[in-house]
Amino acid sequence: MKPAESGHDPGGSGEESAVWERWTRKRTFVRALQGTYGELMHELFNQPRVYKSKDWKWKGGPQNFGKKIINPASVKIAQSIEAHIDCFAPSGYGQKHGHMNSAVFYVLKGKGHDVHDRRRIDWEAGDALIVENGCVHQHFNDDPEEEAIVLICKAKPLFLFMHLIFQKVAIYPPTEVETEAQRHYVPPTEI
Repeated sequence: MKPAESGHDPGGSGEESAVWERWTRKRTFVRALQGTYGELMHELFNQPRVYKSKDWKWKGGPQNFGKKIINPASVKIAQSIEAHIDCFAPSGYGQKHGHMNSAVFYVLKGKGHDVHDRRRIDWEAGDALIVENGCVHQHFNDDPEEEAIVLICKAKPLFLFMHLIFQKVAIYPPTEVETEAQRHYVPPTEI
């Protein structure tokens, strides 16, 4: 299938329609820092230090949901890091993709595996997984009954600022449910 026939446009070039909002809307990857040094310092020191993830809505679905909590567009205190939470429905999985930046993937709940450059890596709650720079990877929840929840932290904004921008989706996330457990799945509201 040609990309134009797939109905997805992760780059947001307008050639195709997208499944996830983040692939189509304009985003802020690096904010301008304007004002005097004193004004910038005052603003920085007066920013909140706690961000409640339950204040953000889950996006995506039906098998992989996400919340971007900290990034240059959502908080003024973070210019070079990004943190988001992903939730995988029972037996759910996300897109196969690659990007220039590395990432730390901390498993809060569940068990599953990743495939990194065709190599399987098993994980479970309490594990921290490194996705190295330029790695083509995909995340899978191996539990047919329970969700998997992960916290992902990365220096993506810094990489983008340095023009290390290449990202690619090789296989798009599923748009249909594949199991009965997925049909009735709703991500947790307390996270």
